[in-house]
Amino acid sequence: MTVGLRGNLAFALQLRMEQLAALVTVSVAVALATVVFQTVTANRILTPSLIGLDSLYILIQTGFVFILGGVGVATFGPVAKFAAEALLLSALSLALFLPLMRARTDLTLLLLAGAVLGILFRSLASLLARLIDPNSFAIVQALRVADFNTVDAALVWPCLGLTAGAAVLIWRLRHVLDILALGPDAAVGLGVDWRRTSALLLVLVGLLTAVATALVGPLVLFGLIVTAIAGPLGGERHAWRLPIASAVAVLLLVAGQTVLARILGYTLPVGVVIEFGGGLVFIALLLRRRR
Repeated sequence: MTVGLRGNLAFALQLRMEQLAALVTVSVAVALATVVFQTVTANRILTPSLIGLDSLYILIQTGFVFILGGVGVATFGPVAKFAAEALLLSALSLALFLPLMRARTDLTLLLLAGAVLGILFRSLASLLARLIDPNSFAIVQALRVADFNTVDAALVWPCLGLTAGAAVLIWRLRHVLDILALGPDAAVGLGVDWRRTSALLLVLVGLLTAVATALVGPLVLFGLIVTAIAGPLGGERHAWRLPIASAVAVLLLVAGQTVLARILGYTLPVGVVIEFGGGLVFIALLLRRRR
């Protein structure tokens, strides 16, 4: 909030407060979505972004621009547009990935299905982007890269409220998540309705993914970095995993943005660092799993 502060202090502090609220919201949303998704899928190297949820959200946003046009999207209102996109993303993620988990698809097939779906969503989004009005293309182009500096202030506080509500609900289900981590058969044997609980958690994952993507754009591998660091610290109990993953995510994102933006003068975007570090972590996790 105060590093390199100069000029109009009231304006600068208000702007930084909104940016800090957005960074904290995105961090917690990505951390919770990743931990919950890994528990439901029973795999520690999967994230919602790796199986195409970010690409699906970009496709939905591109579809809105294609149907309504740039002027229509602007008059639709950012909050109402985000609500429609979040509901659609949650419904589509539930329809796409719940059958795969119910069929107890192994990791290889789930990764393959996610990769194929991600390519399909990105290709459809690119096709729609080529068909829209050239004046509206800039709106779609801005959706493809994570941007922590131009946060829509109208979405910060609604997204913060949604993230807080989802976090409270996930925290109330922390003991159920411990049981789900044992697998579908064990969970059913211990009295948990695996299908209904998994559907609810997938809806929450879709909502949290929509929150993070709406505020800053796609963060494909950030959740993987967070869980890789927080996993050994939090252990198997979600009463520890959830808060530790959230704290690690906030620390990494806020500290990284502060160093790269305020000290290094935007010489290197945070999104590039996240993707590079996340790729290394993903390769390391795959090699460790193979051993």
